[in-house]
Amino acid sequence: MKSRLYKIMFKPNILLIEDDEILRITVSDSLKKMEWSVTVAEDGQEGLNSLKNNSFDIVISDIKLPKRSGIEILKEIKKHHSNIEVVMITAFGNIEDAVDIIKLGAFDYLTKPFHMDDLIFRIRKIIDYRLLKSKYEILMSQCEEYSMLNIISRSKKMQVVFDLIEKVSKVDSNILISGESGTGKGLVANIIHLKSNRAKKPFVKVSCVALPETLLESELFGHEKGSFTGAIKRRLGRFEIANQGTIFLDEVGEIPMSIQVKLLRVIQENEFERIGGEETTKVDVRIISATKKDMEKAIKDGEFREDLYYRLKVIPIHLPPLREKKEDIPLLVEYFMRRFNKKLNRFVDISPHALKCLMDYDFPGNIRELENIIERAVVLTTEDIINVHDIAMAVEKDGFVSIRDEDVPSLKDVISKTEIAHLMKVLNKTNWNKIKAARMLGISRKNLWEKLKAYNIEPATQQ
Repeated sequence: MKSRLYKIMFKPNILLIEDDEILRITVSDSLKKMEWSVTVAEDGQEGLNSLKNNSFDIVISDIKLPKRSGIEILKEIKKHHSNIEVVMITAFGNIEDAVDIIKLGAFDYLTKPFHMDDLIFRIRKIIDYRLLKSKYEILMSQCEEYSMLNIISRSKKMQVVFDLIEKVSKVDSNILISGESGTGKGLVANIIHLKSNRAKKPFVKVSCVALPETLLESELFGHEKGSFTGAIKRRLGRFEIANQGTIFLDEVGEIPMSIQVKLLRVIQENEFERIGGEETTKVDVRIISATKKDMEKAIKDGEFREDLYYRLKVIPIHLPPLREKKEDIPLLVEYFMRRFNKKLNRFVDISPHALKCLMDYDFPGNIRELENIIERAVVLTTEDIINVHDIAMAVEKDGFVSIRDEDVPSLKDVISKTEIAHLMKVLNKTNWNKIKAARMLGISRKNLWEKLKAYNIEPATQQ
């Protein structure tokens, strides 16, 4: 069972550098019997040339070699190929040699003569280490995102989503999450995985819109060495990496028709072949997909297979846009303010007028847009409170304009009008005493003067 797991999970590409012909052939044949890919080199220079022209996971090298020594090769690998693990072989081994080799970055070493089972055991240790490292990186990635896993909402529409998440997390049915950009589709997918029985297994994300067709197929299903230009080594696809866990297909509606057939087969039969390969790979993966696309229209237009659509949409989850749950805006603003204050070591608050201005806006970019505006405002404000002007500047910085139709003013215009009206109200109330007005507004006199100048505000009668 253990040896089958090695074959499925990781088949290393090995470079063997050994000048002894009999030992070179013996080791190479033994490693190939393990179904590992082996390239051989007769001297140090040939070994370095192979490193430049190919991609390897493990290098096994004698220390004493013609042309270039094994120590030189080890140093070169650690300098330019830090992801490669090295096992050194020496006929003159002692404790000092071993210490020096390990200090230089070798994973392990062997002293001649050695038994092949001993070498294979050490290679398996490297495979275990690589798999453990890969799992660690996946877990660290999930931990970095964990602080975002509390969906902040009090709206009734989101309560329906919460209830649905609780129900579907413990089953393995495929899920299709729909919603506009910035509504949190990836966040919901991550929460479902972490609440599922697969939580300790990989959660693998694939952006189906970020890659051209040929690269997307390789990304999903992997490829064999030499299967196309640039395929210098075997690569595991994301489905293979996600085995026993969850794969998240973001913007699944953008997958080309040619790849949709292969994806349908994975869903139906839990198997596929890598590009350029004949070996069938079995997987056990839960699929969560997301799309902002009108999928039924895509089906009518011949852009998406109807049978695949219904296979992906066993359980549909729709995330409402922020404009349909505006009661969440104050909660989200508070959360983002706290987050960016901590990140930027600031102690900034937001004024009621600035918050009202945000409440009056429809946010076509949804929660992601709100997050970006708050971050920019916290960064750019020179005061201890974010006011309407700061929000306007944060939005202006990104050149954003709300354009649902010609009758809808830009957010900048709305903010400017609101701020001008409030400035005039306070100035009139203080009889244009700018010291009192600045104090009431919670800003400095300099900041008030800048605003009056920017908006060309002057008293009706000069004093």
